[in-house]
Amino acid sequence: MMQVPATALERVESLLASGRRRLLGLVGAPGSGKSTFAAALQAAFGERAQVVPMDGFHLANVELTRLGRAERKGAPDTFDQAGYGTLLERLRSQDDDEIVYAPEFRREIEEPVAGAIAVLPQTQLIISEGNYLLHWHTIAPLFDEVWYIDVDEALRHERLVRRHEQFGRSPEAARAWVAATDEPNARLIEARRVRAHHVVHLGA
Repeated sequence: MMQVPATALERVESLLASGRRRLLGLVGAPGSGKSTFAAALQAAFGERAQVVPMDGFHLANVELTRLGRAERKGAPDTFDQAGYGTLLERLRSQDDDEIVYAPEFRREIEEPVAGAIAVLPQTQLIISEGNYLLHWHTIAPLFDEVWYIDVDEALRHERLVRRHEQFGRSPEAARAWVAATDEPNARLIEARRVRAHHVVHLGA
Protein backbone atom coordinates (compact mmCIF):
# COMPACT_ATOMS: atom_id res chain seq x y z
CA MET A 1 0.00 0.00 0.00
CA MET A 2 1.27 3.48 -0.89
CA GLN A 3 2.63 5.56 1.99
CA VAL A 4 0.59 8.76 2.44
CA PRO A 5 2.76 11.80 3.22
CA ALA A 6 2.40 13.03 6.81
CA THR A 7 1.52 16.52 5.54
CA ALA A 8 -1.47 15.07 3.67
CA LEU A 9 -2.69 13.16 6.73
CA GLU A 10 -2.38 16.28 8.87
CA ARG A 11 -4.28 18.32 6.31
CA VAL A 12 -7.15 15.82 6.29
CA GLU A 13 -7.28 15.79 10.10
CA SER A 14 -7.57 19.58 10.02
CA LEU A 15 -10.44 19.30 7.54
CA LEU A 16 -12.25 16.85 9.82
CA ALA A 17 -11.67 18.85 13.00
CA SER A 18 -15.08 20.53 12.75
CA GLY A 19 -16.83 17.18 13.10
CA ARG A 20 -18.81 17.72 9.91
CA ARG A 21 -18.55 15.63 6.76
CA ARG A 22 -15.93 16.84 4.34
CA LEU A 23 -15.52 16.24 0.60
CA LEU A 24 -11.96 15.99 -0.66
CA GLY A 25 -11.25 15.95 -4.39
CA LEU A 26 -8.13 14.47 -5.96
CA VAL A 27 -7.31 15.56 -9.50
CA GLY A 28 -4.44 14.80 -11.83
CA ALA A 29 -3.55 13.80 -15.36
CA PRO A 30 -4.28 10.23 -16.52
CA GLY A 31 -1.76 7.85 -14.97
CA SER A 32 -0.80 10.19 -12.12
CA GLY A 33 -1.81 7.71 -9.42
CA LYS A 34 -5.07 9.31 -8.24
CA SER A 35 -6.84 5.99 -7.61
CA THR A 36 -3.89 4.50 -5.73
CA PHE A 37 -3.52 7.60 -3.58
CA ALA A 38 -7.27 7.71 -2.89
CA ALA A 39 -7.20 4.06 -1.76
CA ALA A 40 -4.21 4.77 0.51
CA LEU A 41 -6.01 7.72 2.07
CA GLN A 42 -9.11 5.63 2.66
CA ALA A 43 -7.01 2.91 4.29
CA ALA A 44 -5.36 5.51 6.54
CA PHE A 45 -8.70 6.76 7.83
CA GLY A 46 -10.51 3.44 7.89
CA GLU A 47 -14.28 3.53 8.42
CA ARG A 48 -14.18 7.32 8.63
CA ALA A 49 -13.55 7.55 4.86
CA GLN A 50 -15.08 6.36 1.58
CA VAL A 51 -13.80 6.71 -1.99
CA VAL A 52 -16.40 7.73 -4.58
CA PRO A 53 -14.62 8.04 -7.97
CA MET A 54 -15.70 10.38 -10.74
CA ASP A 55 -15.10 7.54 -13.22
CA GLY A 56 -18.40 5.95 -12.24
CA PHE A 57 -19.98 8.66 -14.37
CA HIS A 58 -18.40 7.53 -17.65
CA LEU A 59 -21.11 7.35 -20.29
CA ALA A 60 -21.84 3.76 -21.32
CA ASN A 61 -20.07 2.51 -24.45
CA VAL A 62 -23.35 2.22 -26.37
CA GLU A 63 -24.07 5.90 -25.69
CA LEU A 64 -20.54 6.96 -26.63
CA THR A 65 -20.97 5.12 -29.92
CA ARG A 66 -24.34 6.79 -30.53
CA LEU A 67 -22.79 10.20 -29.88
CA GLY A 68 -19.71 9.46 -32.03
CA ARG A 69 -17.36 9.89 -29.06
CA ALA A 70 -16.14 6.33 -28.50
CA GLU A 71 -12.66 7.13 -29.81
CA ARG A 72 -12.38 10.01 -27.31
CA LYS A 73 -13.48 8.06 -24.24
CA GLY A 74 -12.08 9.88 -21.21
CA ALA A 75 -12.56 13.41 -22.62
CA PRO A 76 -14.73 15.83 -20.58
CA ASP A 77 -17.82 15.35 -22.75
CA THR A 78 -17.77 11.55 -22.31
CA PHE A 79 -18.92 11.81 -18.68
CA ASP A 80 -22.27 12.60 -17.06
CA GLN A 81 -21.08 15.81 -15.43
CA ALA A 82 -24.53 16.79 -14.16
CA GLY A 83 -25.09 13.37 -12.60
CA TYR A 84 -21.76 13.56 -10.82
CA GLY A 85 -22.59 17.00 -9.46
CA THR A 86 -25.96 15.78 -8.21
CA LEU A 87 -24.29 12.92 -6.34
CA LEU A 88 -21.81 15.30 -4.68
CA GLU A 89 -24.70 17.53 -3.59
CA ARG A 90 -26.48 14.52 -2.09
CA LEU A 91 -23.32 13.55 -0.24
CA ARG A 92 -23.00 17.06 1.20
CA SER A 93 -26.52 16.89 2.66
CA GLN A 94 -26.97 13.16 3.33
CA ASP A 95 -29.64 12.39 5.95
CA ASP A 96 -28.69 10.57 9.14
CA ASP A 97 -30.77 7.51 8.19
CA GLU A 98 -29.89 7.46 4.46
CA ILE A 99 -27.51 5.30 2.46
CA VAL A 100 -26.37 6.94 -0.77
CA TYR A 101 -25.38 4.59 -3.58
CA ALA A 102 -22.75 5.65 -6.10
CA PRO A 103 -21.62 4.09 -9.39
CA GLU A 104 -18.20 2.57 -10.03
CA PHE A 105 -16.22 2.15 -13.24
CA ARG A 106 -15.07 -1.42 -13.89
CA ARG A 107 -12.01 -1.53 -16.15
CA GLU A 108 -12.40 -5.26 -16.81
CA ILE A 109 -15.61 -4.51 -18.76
CA GLU A 110 -14.85 -0.84 -19.56
CA GLU A 111 -18.29 0.18 -18.25
CA PRO A 112 -19.79 1.97 -15.25
CA VAL A 113 -21.83 -0.11 -12.79
CA ALA A 114 -24.66 1.62 -10.93
CA GLY A 115 -25.13 1.31 -7.18
CA ALA A 116 -21.74 -0.34 -6.59
CA ILE A 117 -20.58 1.91 -3.73
CA ALA A 118 -22.61 2.36 -0.53
CA VAL A 119 -21.90 5.59 1.35
CA LEU A 120 -23.05 5.36 4.96
CA PRO A 121 -24.35 8.44 6.78
CA GLN A 122 -21.68 8.29 9.49
CA THR A 123 -18.82 8.51 6.97
CA GLN A 124 -16.85 11.67 7.77
CA LEU A 125 -14.61 11.94 4.71
CA ILE A 126 -15.65 11.49 1.09
CA ILE A 127 -12.68 11.15 -1.26
CA SER A 128 -13.50 11.61 -4.93
CA GLU A 129 -10.79 11.31 -7.54
CA GLY A 130 -11.06 12.16 -11.20
CA ASN A 131 -9.68 14.12 -14.12
CA TYR A 132 -11.97 17.11 -14.35
CA LEU A 133 -12.77 18.23 -10.81
CA LEU A 134 -11.10 21.59 -11.46
CA HIS A 135 -12.00 21.79 -15.16
CA TRP A 136 -15.77 21.79 -14.59
CA HIS A 137 -16.70 25.10 -12.97
CA THR A 138 -19.89 23.67 -11.43
CA ILE A 139 -18.04 20.77 -9.76
CA ALA A 140 -15.05 22.39 -8.03
CA PRO A 141 -17.14 24.43 -5.52
CA LEU A 142 -18.80 21.24 -4.24
CA PHE A 143 -15.53 20.15 -2.58
CA ASP A 144 -14.05 21.46 0.64
CA GLU A 145 -10.61 21.05 -0.91
CA VAL A 146 -9.21 19.75 -4.20
CA TRP A 147 -5.65 18.43 -4.31
CA TYR A 148 -3.56 18.06 -7.45
CA ILE A 149 -1.61 14.79 -7.78
CA ASP A 150 1.74 15.40 -9.47
CA VAL A 151 4.06 12.69 -10.77
CA ASP A 152 7.06 12.39 -13.10
CA GLU A 153 5.90 12.57 -16.74
CA ALA A 154 7.92 9.58 -17.93
CA LEU A 155 6.52 7.41 -15.14
CA ARG A 156 2.99 8.59 -15.91
CA HIS A 157 3.35 7.67 -19.60
CA GLU A 158 4.76 4.26 -18.72
CA ARG A 159 1.84 3.55 -16.41
CA LEU A 160 -0.69 4.55 -19.05
CA VAL A 161 0.78 2.34 -21.76
CA ARG A 162 0.99 -0.58 -19.32
CA ARG A 163 -2.61 -0.05 -18.24
CA HIS A 164 -3.92 -0.07 -21.81
CA GLU A 165 -1.92 -3.21 -22.60
CA GLN A 166 -3.28 -4.89 -19.47
CA PHE A 167 -6.81 -4.34 -20.71
CA GLY A 168 -6.26 -5.72 -24.19
CA ARG A 169 -4.52 -3.20 -26.43
CA SER A 170 -1.33 -4.07 -28.29
CA PRO A 171 1.78 -2.03 -27.36
CA GLU A 172 1.39 -0.01 -30.55
CA ALA A 173 -2.32 0.64 -29.97
CA ALA A 174 -1.65 1.53 -26.34
CA ARG A 175 0.94 4.13 -27.28
CA ALA A 176 -1.33 5.53 -30.00
CA TRP A 177 -4.23 5.88 -27.53
CA VAL A 178 -2.00 7.66 -25.01
CA ALA A 179 -0.79 10.12 -27.66
CA ALA A 180 -4.17 10.79 -29.27
CA THR A 181 -6.52 10.67 -26.28
CA ASP A 182 -4.84 10.65 -22.87
CA GLU A 183 -2.32 13.42 -23.54
CA PRO A 184 -4.77 16.05 -24.87
CA ASN A 185 -6.87 15.36 -21.77
CA ALA A 186 -3.75 15.70 -19.59
CA ARG A 187 -3.08 19.18 -20.98
CA LEU A 188 -6.63 20.27 -20.08
CA ILE A 189 -6.20 18.96 -16.55
CA GLU A 190 -2.77 20.51 -16.01
CA ALA A 191 -4.06 23.91 -17.14
CA ARG A 192 -6.25 24.03 -14.01
CA ARG A 193 -3.52 22.98 -11.60
CA VAL A 194 -3.23 26.52 -10.21
CA ARG A 195 -6.76 26.23 -8.80
CA ALA A 196 -5.84 23.35 -6.48
CA HIS A 197 -5.69 23.92 -2.72
CA HIS A 198 -2.68 21.63 -2.32
CA VAL A 199 -0.24 19.69 -4.52
CA VAL A 200 0.81 16.14 -3.63
CA HIS A 201 4.05 14.99 -5.28
CA LEU A 202 4.16 11.22 -5.76
CA GLY A 203 7.17 9.12 -6.70
CA ALA A 204 7.25 5.59 -8.08
